[in-house]
Amino acid sequence: MIRPILAALIACTLATPALAQTRIGSVNTTFRLLGDDKIVVDRYDDPKVDGVSCYMSRAETGGLKGHLGLATDPSRFSIACRATGPVSLKGKLPDNEVVFGASASWLFKQIRVSRIWDKDKRVLVYLVWSTQALTPEGSPYNSVSAVAVDH
Repeated sequence: MIRPILAALIACTLATPALAQTRIGSVNTTFRLLGDDKIVVDRYDDPKVDGVSCYMSRAETGGLKGHLGLATDPSRFSIACRATGPVSLKGKLPDNEVVFGASASWLFKQIRVSRIWDKDKRVLVYLVWSTQALTPEGSPYNSVSAVAVDH
């Protein structure tokens, strides 16, 4: 029983793209002795689309569990994606692809950003959502942003 669960955890971890993030800043929300709870803002540059950056804010848990990497961060996040230069696609994009990921707990929870291509309107839609490896339902929390592709 443990081997299938371990295999599923490893697969979930490997299926999330490597982080290409830049920490922009953070604000403290709750005082704790070993590090405050905070809201962090990270920038992710789309690896397959030049000129698009996504700014994601999310909660990070502090305290002893947070310091040791054992805390599960809340599924609360927001995303804003913008054209930060001329937007150009690097080849053909899939209709739906996970492009960024971040761990929200040690092994069990991931925050992911999917890029969905709206061909009719020529718009890239970015959806942030979370998963939980040991529960079937994941999380209903999500946020969406869109960037138009001119050419």
